[in-house]
Amino acid sequence: MPTTMDGPASPTLPASASMRHPSDSRFAGQRVHFIGAGGSGMSGLANILIDSGAIVTGSEPRPNAQTFALTQRGAQLSRDQIGELLSREVDLVVRTAAIPDTNREYVAARALGIRVVKYAELLGQVMQERLGIAVAGTHGKSTTTAMIAFALVENGCDPSFVVGGTVPQLGGGSRSGMGSSFVAEACEFDRSFHNLRPSVAIITNIEEDHLDCYKNIDEIIASFRTFAELVPADGLIIANGEDRRVLEALAGLKTRIELTGLSDRFVWSTRETGIVDGCHTGEVSYKGKVVAALKLGVPGRHNVYNATTAIAACHACGVAPQDAADALARFTGVDRRMTDVGRCNGAIIIDDYGHHPTEIRATLRALQERYTPARLFCVFQPHQHSRTRFLLEDFATSFADATEAVVADIYFVRDSESEKQRVSSRDLVTRIEQSGSRARHLANFSDIIAYLRTELRSGDLMVTMGAGNVWEIGEELKDRPNQ
Repeated sequence: MPTTMDGPASPTLPASASMRHPSDSRFAGQRVHFIGAGGSGMSGLANILIDSGAIVTGSEPRPNAQTFALTQRGAQLSRDQIGELLSREVDLVVRTAAIPDTNREYVAARALGIRVVKYAELLGQVMQERLGIAVAGTHGKSTTTAMIAFALVENGCDPSFVVGGTVPQLGGGSRSGMGSSFVAEACEFDRSFHNLRPSVAIITNIEEDHLDCYKNIDEIIASFRTFAELVPADGLIIANGEDRRVLEALAGLKTRIELTGLSDRFVWSTRETGIVDGCHTGEVSYKGKVVAALKLGVPGRHNVYNATTAIAACHACGVAPQDAADALARFTGVDRRMTDVGRCNGAIIIDDYGHHPTEIRATLRALQERYTPARLFCVFQPHQHSRTRFLLEDFATSFADATEAVVADIYFVRDSESEKQRVSSRDLVTRIEQSGSRARHLANFSDIIAYLRTELRSGDLMVTMGAGNVWEIGEELKDRPNQ
C-alpha cells in the first residue's frame, strides 16, 4: 500500500472564517433532556446545545463542577433520575452508554413517547453542523484531541470540543465555541464512533482492545474502516502510516488520506532531533518540506506521533504548522496522563490513565526519559477482567521499565460474574514474574499505601496506572503541607 494517497482536495477551511450563529442550528428552540448530564462529554454537548438556542434540562445523581456550570447557564437539573423534569413537551432525551434500559428516567421517557438517543448519536448530529474533526484510535485519542483543541484555541479559532478527560489548560474536557470547528474524541467501544459524521477523521493506531464487544482484531479493523467510510468524498482522513492495521482499514478508500509518521515516506513526518527537559524535539515536514520546529511540553516518544497528527489536523482547519507547533510547546497535557500529583518521602508521585499493555510500556518509558528515577514503582489496577484475560500475555511483558509492579485487584466493570472468576491479579503477577520483572499483588489500597510509605524514598518515582480509582492511592500518599 502506498504511503501517500491521492484523492479530492482536503476540507481546508480558514479557522477565522464564518463564525456560527445560534439560529443556524437545528436545535434552536428544541427541548433536550440529558440523563447523566455531569460527564465531560454530556455536559459539553449540553453547553453546545444551550449556545445553539436549545432549552436544556437533565439529571445527575452526583453533581459536580460541570453540572453547577450548566445550572448557572440556565439548565434545570435534578439529582434524581426518576423523570420529574420530563413531559411531552420535551423533544429529545439523551442518555450515556452507562444508562441501562431499566433506568427509571429512561423508562419514563419511553412511556411519554419521547425520542431517546445515545450520547454518540447526538455527538454525530452536532458534528454535522460544523467542521467535524473526530479522533479515533486504540491509544492517544484524548491527548491528540486535546492537542488539536488547545492549538486551535491558542490560535484564536474558538473551537468547540469534547475530550474524554479533563484538560486543565482548557478549563475542563469540553467547550462550546463560536468557531467553525468541532473536535471530538471518537470511541470504538460499542461501535459508538459509527454515529459520527466527521469532515476530518483521525486514526492514531489500531490494536486489540474492547474484546468484550469485538470478537477479534479483524472485527476491530473492520469497525475502524466503517468509521473511515463515514468521511465524505471531499473530506480528509489523517492516519498513522506506520501502523499496518490502520493501512489495512483504509485500503482502497477514495477519500483523501494523509499519512503521518516519523519517516520522510509520509505526507506528514517528524524527524526527531533530541530530548530537551525530558521532552522530545523534532522537525515537522509536509510533503517533504520542513514546515515547523517542534518542542513538546509533554514527555514520551508516543507524543511525537500525537503532535504530528495534531499539527496535520490544525492545518486542515487553516492553522499554519509552525503556529500549531508553537502552541503545542505550551501544552501540558490531559489530567491523568503522566500527571504530577505530589511527593511522598521525597519520591515523585505520578498518576496515569494507562490500562492497555501498549500504554503501560509507552508511559513507563516516557517517565524514565523525563525523570531518570533511581527506582520506578508502578502501581497498576487492571481494568476489566475480560481485558486482563484476553491480553494477559501482553500485560506480562509491559512492566520491563519498572523496578517493581504493585498490582491491585482488578477493577470490576461491565463483565459478568462468571468472567470475574476466570482471571485474577494473582494470575497477572505470576506471569509478570515469569517474564523476568518484579511484581507483587496487594489486593487492598490500604495495604499498597502502607507498603509504599515505608518503601519510597528520595530519588524514586511512583506512578499509579489504570482507568479505575487507583488515583486515590497517590492522593492519599502525597505529603500534606502540615505533615
